[in-house]
Amino acid sequence: MAEESQTFVKKHWEGYKEFWSDRFSFLDNYARFIEREKPLPHWSSSDVEEFIASDPLHGPTLKTARETVKFGMAGSAVGAVSTAGVAWKYSRSLHGAGLSFLAGAVFGWTFGQEIATHYYQLYRLDTMAAQVKFLEWWEKKCHERP
Repeated sequence: MAEESQTFVKKHWEGYKEFWSDRFSFLDNYARFIEREKPLPHWSSSDVEEFIASDPLHGPTLKTARETVKFGMAGSAVGAVSTAGVAWKYSRSLHGAGLSFLAGAVFGWTFGQEIATHYYQLYRLDTMAAQVKFLEWWEKKCHERP
């Protein structure tokens, strides 16, 4: 009986893993950069600007993707302050206002990113390819350093 239950659990676990690996298959693009023995060194904004200037195909896409962060930050600030303010006004509960602040920041970031996606028409661009090309460029540049 123990062997049957283990195979039953193992069978369902394998199906569960397969199901979610299909849903998150886009992470395979980043696997070689994430699962390294020695991680890539940190890059600065000047390194990103250098890549943007050097790659005429993926550079503008990466620049546009980086500009959408401003929308996300603005949305996060507005969402956090407004939801925390409403929670504080009606409940006078510090923990409720704090949780509302955090939830509002997450929701505001999400809405800001959606607005930026439509404003910059990111759905027409392959931002993932631009990010992977940048990571490949950064990896190559780091190996050339003494």
